[in-house]
Amino acid sequence: MALRNIVKIDEEKCIGCEKCVSACAEGAIQMIDGKAKLVSEIYCDGLGACLDCCPVGAITIEQRNAAEFDEEATKKYLEQLARNKAAHQQQQATAKPMGGGCPGMKMINFAAAPTTDTPASGDVSSQLAQWPVQLKLVSPMAPYFAGADLMLVADCVPFAMGDFHSKLLKRKPIAVACPKLDDTGAYAQKIADIITTGKSKSVTVVHMEVPCCTGLLRIAEKAVALAGSDLKINDIAISLRGEILSQQ
Repeated sequence: MALRNIVKIDEEKCIGCEKCVSACAEGAIQMIDGKAKLVSEIYCDGLGACLDCCPVGAITIEQRNAAEFDEEATKKYLEQLARNKAAHQQQQATAKPMGGGCPGMKMINFAAAPTTDTPASGDVSSQLAQWPVQLKLVSPMAPYFAGADLMLVADCVPFAMGDFHSKLLKRKPIAVACPKLDDTGAYAQKIADIITTGKSKSVTVVHMEVPCCTGLLRIAEKAVALAGSDLKINDIAISLRGEILSQQ
């Protein structure tokens, strides 16, 4: 043990954005239960490369008695991390989706089920107010986001919910995304930019009932924190049959 500089992480402030994990070349910071944590003192060199990347100031450098930085142990640890990552990617690539996992991937034939709904007659007007709609493509500076009620929509929702336009959309500006299949790394910051630039009045997240789809809600929560906003997130869950299961 020796008196030296070492990273300190305030878990109360941490929003789980993972930027510090990417910034730490030694792998000393990892995500555990949604929070950034220093996994071992011997992997931290105390130089603070992770400081500037934290958007909420949750990381500081303190001087205290700690185990010395071990360069050789860190090298072996990084090699093990790389092997674990490769093994995980291989497992994901060969995993069979049917017979388990996400319930949204289970084969269901709704056409065989009876329905009591009355078919719509005549033209049904669209309530869409903008293009593009994909979160990857929208601009935070788009005029339709200014002072608006922002709606973040999981991309399966409009397919499942037949009256999505009339019941929920109603010409609100939207950003559509899939938290399971998209590369979501930049999504929280982009939503935060929409909130701050457009001065959003509210944020609503509409997602499917399946667990993976609630990831969109987690991304929205990170975005509100990144924006330094106190906006309450309206959470709407949709069943696989298109009913509103909960709205809060």
